[in-house]
Amino acid sequence: MTAISDSPARPEVHPVDVRPPIPRLVIFGIQHVLIMYTGCVSVPLIFGAAVGLDAADIAILISADLLISGVITLIQSLGIGRAVGVRLPIICGGTFASLTPMILIAHEYGMPAVYGSMLIGGIIGIPLAWLFAGLLKFFPPLVTGAVLTVVGLSLIGVAGGLIVGSDPAAADYASPGNIGLAVLIMAIAVGILCLGRGMWRQLGVLLALVVGTAIAIPMGMYNLDAVGDAAWIGIPQPFHFGPPEFPVTAVVAMSIVMVVVFAESTASILALSEITGKHVSRGDLARGLTGDSISGILGAVFNAFIDTVYTNNVGAVATTRVFSRYVTAVSGVILIVLGLIPKLGAFVAGVPGPVIGGVGLIMFAVVAIVGVNTLRSVDLGDPINMTIASVAVGIGMLPTFIPGMFTKFPDSAQIVLGSGITLAAITAFLLNLVLNHTRLGEHARDALTVDTPIPDTPSPDTPSLEATDRNALSHTTDDANRLPIGDTDAAR
Repeated sequence: MTAISDSPARPEVHPVDVRPPIPRLVIFGIQHVLIMYTGCVSVPLIFGAAVGLDAADIAILISADLLISGVITLIQSLGIGRAVGVRLPIICGGTFASLTPMILIAHEYGMPAVYGSMLIGGIIGIPLAWLFAGLLKFFPPLVTGAVLTVVGLSLIGVAGGLIVGSDPAAADYASPGNIGLAVLIMAIAVGILCLGRGMWRQLGVLLALVVGTAIAIPMGMYNLDAVGDAAWIGIPQPFHFGPPEFPVTAVVAMSIVMVVVFAESTASILALSEITGKHVSRGDLARGLTGDSISGILGAVFNAFIDTVYTNNVGAVATTRVFSRYVTAVSGVILIVLGLIPKLGAFVAGVPGPVIGGVGLIMFAVVAIVGVNTLRSVDLGDPINMTIASVAVGIGMLPTFIPGMFTKFPDSAQIVLGSGITLAAITAFLLNLVLNHTRLGEHARDALTVDTPIPDTPSPDTPSLEATDRNALSHTTDDANRLPIGDTDAAR
């Protein structure tokens, strides 16, 4: 008699935890770097110009920013034990939320105060990350969907700026050549994404970037002068601008920046959870936000910037459907190499804006559609849910449509009010908290039920409207407060 033993079934590996073959890891890792590179180097370029640094110092900021972005991306993708890292396909880079306070601190106190306050802000942010993560149950699909919609829509303007240019006085501003190149890139990307098969479809963004760059070279749009001027090796020197200083006002401002960065990163992490189907617990979120804090500490030491999760790369994950966190880990390694070899970084920086803007327009719109799709899980026929989503999206889009509307507010207020993403997150969070988690919300829903007209002679075979409303209210409340991620215990 032959004995047959059943071998235990192997546990299914989530797509986020799958390790693709090395060639695919490298190719998709490069794709992520190309997508985020312009945004990453824009932060040190803008800051350096605003505070009057010379070209050599700005080059140091760029190298340091790439280096720290790579380190934090690696940490967030792979994690360090149960201490730091959310273990999702995340790309991190310098946040624009820190620019205004950093510029103000530099003018008022000098560069040592900029990095001294960033250092303390990062240290304070570590315990704050765990407190902030305790709010996870108050970020149901109603909140995350509204925020994601604002994230995608607000970034479309960024893509448009890359296409037409940033200086209206420039000769090539909004030139037919720039716009035509962007349209061609979008056509190529759409063709590959819709008609391609397998790996070719997943590489649609990268292929569009490569083809666009090849077309831009004979058009004279790819400037390689910076490559010849850049050094081969460049290791950032700790505290290049002098020993750190710690003015109280500057420390408070940078601590506020950390909270703003937490709000931005939370929205992006929840978006990735929704896109990949990978559940994120409260502890996972806290470890991800701790990574933001670590970026503040390392950024202060090596003259870089506070990092956040880059939403354009969230769009790339949604577009390519490549969910492996090991791909973004390879991107982190590439960023570290670029940070240590400025000449390679200068070569990548030469990719023309219309090329990046063309593919960016598609990716940013994908993020907005993901937000709309998330809102579909909520009953928007309910007036309260509809009001929360509408007000959050409307307020969140104000800074995009009316730039500078908060310039007369105090500098500390501008840190929060100047970011549409932060405004949308705060608005959606507070309205959901008040209208779905308090007695006021219960009274509002009771009023909706009372106001519903009831027929005088209902059919005996038809449920009454009151009963129907009661059932709808039950489902609506469940949908509005359903946790999109994490353990069900977190909702209790």
